[in-house]
Amino acid sequence: MEGDRRDGRRLRSFMYGAVVGASAAVAAARRRRSPQLRESPAGLAAFEGAPCFRETLEREAGQDERRT
Repeated sequence: MEGDRRDGRRLRSFMYGAVVGASAAVAAARRRRSPQLRESPAGLAAFEGAPCFRETLEREAGQDERRT
C-alpha cells in the first residue's frame, strides 16, 4: 500500500515536470521563431529608447556642465 502511494506521487511529479518542460519548450520555440515580428527593440536597445534613460542622460549632462 505504501509503495503504491509512493509510485503515484512519483508518476504525478513526473507528469507535472513533463507539462512544465513542454510549456518551456513551446515558449522557447515561439521566441526563436519570430524575432523579426517584434515591434519593440530587445535588450539594451529597449533600455536606451526608454524615456527614463533619456532623462538620466540629460540630468547627467546638466551636472557635467555645472562642474565645468
